[in-house]
Amino acid sequence: MEKIAGRSEPRRGRHAKSEPEAHQAPEHRLEVPGPSPEVEAEKRSQLRKAKAFATALLIIATAVYFTCRWIESSHTSAGEAIPAWVGYVRAASEAGMVGALADWFAVVALFRHPLGIPIPHTAIVRRKKDQVGESLAQFVGDNFLNPTLIVDKVRKAQIPERVGQWLVEPGNADKVSAQVGKFTGNALEAVDSDDAAAVLKTAVIDEVAAPEWGPPAGRVLGQLIEEGRTEPIVQQLADWLHRKSLTAQPLIDRMVGERAPSWAPSFVNDLIGDKVYRELVDWTWNVAHDSHHDARQALHRFLTQLADDLQNDEATINKVEELKSDILSSAAVTSAPAKMWESTSTKLIDAARDPESLLRRKISETAARYGQRVNEDAELRSRMGDRLEKAVVFVSENYSGEITSIISETVARWDADEASDKIELMVGRDLQFIRVNGTVVGSLAGLAIYTLSTLFFG
Repeated sequence: MEKIAGRSEPRRGRHAKSEPEAHQAPEHRLEVPGPSPEVEAEKRSQLRKAKAFATALLIIATAVYFTCRWIESSHTSAGEAIPAWVGYVRAASEAGMVGALADWFAVVALFRHPLGIPIPHTAIVRRKKDQVGESLAQFVGDNFLNPTLIVDKVRKAQIPERVGQWLVEPGNADKVSAQVGKFTGNALEAVDSDDAAAVLKTAVIDEVAAPEWGPPAGRVLGQLIEEGRTEPIVQQLADWLHRKSLTAQPLIDRMVGERAPSWAPSFVNDLIGDKVYRELVDWTWNVAHDSHHDARQALHRFLTQLADDLQNDEATINKVEELKSDILSSAAVTSAPAKMWESTSTKLIDAARDPESLLRRKISETAARYGQRVNEDAELRSRMGDRLEKAVVFVSENYSGEITSIISETVARWDADEASDKIELMVGRDLQFIRVNGTVVGSLAGLAIYTLSTLFFG
């Protein structure tokens, strides 16, 4: 009888196609998730024991029934009266046997064809796997991703209040800092350096290279001149020239000596050099201390003309563009994005993973302060709750189908035989109690029916 309870049609293997899955390519099939090997072995042992117990009750009911029939036959052949108790026991065992067989058929029919016979409406899980997945997905979508239900659950959960209370508890702000630091470090490490350099190049260098440099530079220079902000620069230049002139006598003497005729006396060269030096010093001193000096005025006129040329003179604008091209195509500039990313990311990763870094301390302090604000500011909690509700409603209304489709699509890609086997493993032990109940309840029902019929009809 154990063969009746546990028998199934020959397994076709994990990769064999059942009727609903004949169209699926093997590479698109997913392995059905299940418990660990140890847990699975324990569950299979429990399932075998439950099947054996239910089958034992069926065997007992069958044995009792045939024993009663033997007693009735023996007494009838001998012309003796059949004991009254035999009828009661036979009726109970007969009904229990029928109930056990019916429930065995119902339980087995869920997962396979009973006795391997392809009876219609059997092997339901295997044949209707895809429909079960779709029904489960629809059930989850209707009952768990319903916007009204989700909003009600979110409100009852009082998430803002819980977040605020949790953040102010000692040590939790540090936990937030640690998790943020871990996520930041892992995220930065996962970024490809070449991709990051390309993004920096696009965001910085390409943006700088796109517009013409001349007109904007001319407008900036013109505004600086108009506001008088170029005067300090001119003054610094004049002071620098005067300081340089004070130390220029050796250079002047050498240049005069090199360019003087060979027959000229040395004292003449010295006189000329001294004269040139004194004139240079006097001139640079006057430029530095006279704001209306002709040299300074000439410089102002040059800057004004340069500002205009940068904006309006095509030749000047083209020269600036050539200069821009030379600068941006230089090795220093082209290698800058990669160096910037390498330096910045390394420092950020180190800071994100160092519990004592300024970044981690600031994150911890910010989390603690935010938790305090949430606890003290009812309006802030209300805004957080509203935003959270809007977020879950948005996800529910726009993406519930995509979320639940994961269920139906995943179930559809399971191997039918394996799915049936795993589902039976999970719930089969509980289903065996249906067989036990069928045997017991059937026996009691048969006994009750026989007793009532005996009372009424004798």
